[in-house]
Amino acid sequence: MFPQENHSNGYQHQQGYSHRERVRRGTCRSRASTSSHSHSVRVYDQPRPPCTDFDVAYFHSYAHLGIHQEMIKDRVRTDTYRDAIMQHQSFIAGKVVVDVGCGTGILSIFCAQAGAKRVYAIDASDIALQDVEINEEVDVIISEWMGYMLLYESMLGSVINARDRWLKPGGLILPSSSTLYMAPVTHTDRYSDSVDFWRNVYGIDMSAMVSLAKQCAFEEPSVETITGENVLTWPHVVKYIDSYSVTIQELESVTAKFKFNSMMRAPLHGFAFWFDVEFNGHAIPSTNYHSTTSFVDNHQMNGSQRKRRTNPNEALVLSTAPEDPPTHWQQTLIYFYDPIELEQDQLIEGLVTLSQSKENARFMNIHLEYTSGGRSYVKESVMR
Repeated sequence: MFPQENHSNGYQHQQGYSHRERVRRGTCRSRASTSSHSHSVRVYDQPRPPCTDFDVAYFHSYAHLGIHQEMIKDRVRTDTYRDAIMQHQSFIAGKVVVDVGCGTGILSIFCAQAGAKRVYAIDASDIALQDVEINEEVDVIISEWMGYMLLYESMLGSVINARDRWLKPGGLILPSSSTLYMAPVTHTDRYSDSVDFWRNVYGIDMSAMVSLAKQCAFEEPSVETITGENVLTWPHVVKYIDSYSVTIQELESVTAKFKFNSMMRAPLHGFAFWFDVEFNGHAIPSTNYHSTTSFVDNHQMNGSQRKRRTNPNEALVLSTAPEDPPTHWQQTLIYFYDPIELEQDQLIEGLVTLSQSKENARFMNIHLEYTSGGRSYVKESVMR
């Protein structure tokens, strides 16, 4: 559907991973560290909920340098954040900044280069699993909190906590908003490589393996890179998030209805999800960050067709869409076990629910109900 472009941004990606095979990204729930420009951070010992085995493994994985290197090498990500910081230099120079989920501190360094008075860098690893106290209000919160499929890992909750505890009225949050999209996709090569391969293995019929091959290949979400040519319709909004008003409770479960009409005749192999975030510097004037008032009506945005930006100056945008330069987030695909043959203009409708797993709040349950051609289907998977 979208024209395919040959992008090069310094990030080398691989295709076709189930999510379990991918390296875990970080969160910022527990550790405090400071950059050379930081002070007034008090780390104190208090009873904490016991770390689960999931937490220990998660924090330990984020201590590996390779994860940070992968993200920093993603030039779309890193350059956009640097540009956003410099674009908002007038909000940052001489001000107090919190970097939530600082990793190696690259965003903290960018803020220092922009003239920040102080930068508090808060991250999570197995170095210092204590609570954090900052003894002053802050002017700016910056965070690279997005996980695969935007909401995986529940890291946005840490940004919300930082906002509600420390951000001054009228303060700045970067990114200011984010949007999760979905669209039906066709991907014959991927299906053939994973499934049809077994029908003729060096002249041997191994079709008995097909059922297991489908389960192994398509049971879990797959983080991989597709192109605009794989996308069958314009995408729809699953969730719009205003960083100034979003609450932790509304992220526990997200449901959106969808309705698509295929723009071509093709097999439907599943749904793809991706996101973008905006850095528009729209600081909320309210003195109450617990308010549910938003600059954009979430209920109107969720489930609606994606708005295409015709003016690139509307906001600085970091996009992970298939038609844009690739990032380390790639796209997340939910494949069906069997494709659905679509005719042009054929209707596909249903709903999707994303919810935090009771097994581990960092995991995400994905529930899909969809109808097309007079038949109804359900697909459930877990992003671990």
